[in-house]
Amino acid sequence: FSQLNISERVAFSLYYLGTQSCTSITVKIKYFFFSFQLPLKIDIIKHPNETDGKSTAVHAKLIAPDDVTIYTYPCIPDYEDEKHKVALVFPGPGSLTIEELTEQLVAAAKRARDTSTDEPAVKRMKCESKPEDGKSSSNQPTEQEKSSPLKRILFIDSTWNQTNKIITDERLQALPQVELKTRKTCFWRHQKGTPDTYLSTIEAIYYFLRDYTELCLSPEYLGEYDNLLFFYSFLYKLINKAKHTAGKL
Repeated sequence: FSQLNISERVAFSLYYLGTQSCTSITVKIKYFFFSFQLPLKIDIIKHPNETDGKSTAVHAKLIAPDDVTIYTYPCIPDYEDEKHKVALVFPGPGSLTIEELTEQLVAAAKRARDTSTDEPAVKRMKCESKPEDGKSSSNQPTEQEKSSPLKRILFIDSTWNQTNKIITDERLQALPQVELKTRKTCFWRHQKGTPDTYLSTIEAIYYFLRDYTELCLSPEYLGEYDNLLFFYSFLYKLINKAKHTAGKL
């Protein structure tokens, strides 16, 4: 984690906000962290038995609140109308690489545009827009869409033993599935019997955005999303220090 480009505005307190009462619990808010924008919207489906205090999903929500939404299963958004713009990050026999995913989504988006072109003009009128030259551009992909039309990425926040009920939900079956096969976890509660490429939620979010950026948005990653690992890296160092003190490392 020493190589992470964590912003000083995130790494240190800006000011003390005071206290906030919630029912009988007083929550002390000691730090205020600025939020930053992500290139994709992030949806997280959290297992109802997943303990909030142990989940790393909240790290992303705290750092990028405008781009991250957490749902508790069985609540799952309706992706029917944007299947060619959404992908699910989860390992499995049919999982794709990010490059394969991008190629698949580009092809799906092209088919959708071609289908739209074949429809009667009256049906297309609502979504058409006219640029300054007066020509309709509704079916013309932008430069970013040419490389990848991906708009939203979905993650499952659960222990690996509890994921089956969510991953087999029929509402997710039409979504392409992608796996981060080259990244290894640093999670301090890594489950025995699972490969080290099975990442924690915040690791999966970070590495997906990093790899996606290098492949589709920029030829070089410059630490744009390192802030996402602020809480994770802090806890990692804290727990390792405690284990070392206790003689467990």
